[in-house]
Amino acid sequence: MPRIATRFSGPAQVSNVAATKFTVAASEKNIIRHIHIENPSGGAVTFTASIGADSAATRIFDGFSIAAGSVFDHFCYYILEATEIFQAFAGTNNVLTLTIDGDRSVLG
Repeated sequence: MPRIATRFSGPAQVSNVAATKFTVAASEKNIIRHIHIENPSGGAVTFTASIGADSAATRIFDGFSIAAGSVFDHFCYYILEATEIFQAFAGTNNVLTLTIDGDRSVLG
C-alpha cells in the first residue's frame, strides 16, 4: 500500500455554509498532512472544518479565527477511511482560501 503525495482540495475559496471539500475514494485511505488557509481580507474571518458531516462532534476547527491579511498552516496527521468526507465553512462567504494536502493509499 504505497503512499502517493496528493493535493486533496484547493486552492479554493470557502463558502459560509458547510460544504464537502473532498471525499475519500472507496478503494483508498487518505492522510491529511497539511491544511493551508489564507485570509487576504482586511478583517478576521472564522474557519470551521470537520471530518465527516459537520457537527460539534466531528470538528477539528470550530470557529477558529484567521487574522486579517494572514496565512495559517496546520501540519497534522488525520487519517480518513474509505468514503469519509472533509467539510469546511467560513464565517464570511468566499474570503478564505483553503488548500488541503496529504497522502493517498490505495487499499488492496
